[in-house]
Amino acid sequence: MGWHPLELNQPDNIHLGYTTRDGGVSAPPRDSFNLGLHCGDRPEAVAENRRRLAEQAGVEPRWLRQVHGCAVAAHPVDTPEADAAWTDRPGQALAVLTADCLPVLCWSERGDWVGVAHAGWRGLAAGVLPALLAAAPVSPARLGCWLGPAIGPQAFEVDEPVWAAFSHWSGSWQAAFRPTRPGHWQLDLFALARLQLRQLGVGRILGGGLCTYSNPERFFSYRRDGQTGRQAALIWLARSG
Repeated sequence: MGWHPLELNQPDNIHLGYTTRDGGVSAPPRDSFNLGLHCGDRPEAVAENRRRLAEQAGVEPRWLRQVHGCAVAAHPVDTPEADAAWTDRPGQALAVLTADCLPVLCWSERGDWVGVAHAGWRGLAAGVLPALLAAAPVSPARLGCWLGPAIGPQAFEVDEPVWAAFSHWSGSWQAAFRPTRPGHWQLDLFALARLQLRQLGVGRILGGGLCTYSNPERFFSYRRDGQTGRQAALIWLARSG
């Protein structure tokens, strides 16, 4: 089964989880549970995979048209162009697609708000996480966040333009970059996200460490494979009753 629900001691009415690449109908190299319409797969295969996800999770996901920016959509419908979304309405499942970028799921401790962000290095540098948390109805100290599967630092070498993109950050952001060869570093997306969430005052930061690149049987990875599918992370407020 491609859907993996999570139990993180979150409020009882908040449900979240992620998908792996198994259990779908897409053909190689997007085999088999590809959920992305934009990566060259047959639309009918993606439609069937999305139907299976909705059946397994028990909710219909709301998707975004992701562009590696920091726009935030409220209660998204009709696939808005955004890289983050939030809702306080039960039954609206927020979804983000990834294949190396970092999915971040957020919720309020009182169980009345959820949010999701597509946080690759471009989104992190652009400020997608503070943009999302600014929409929360409570202080960040009353939020929980989970860091989903993303490319790990051992597989993610970047160059000087990526380093420069974070030069406006405060704190110890340089610790997320480990030098490899002149003008190149291994970048830890998980560490960067944790740093910024801590600076914003988030109370609980969970997850991190599931590497997409290093787990070809479980996850799609764009950097590893080039032509590949997309997995998803979802969060929603359950309907009462």
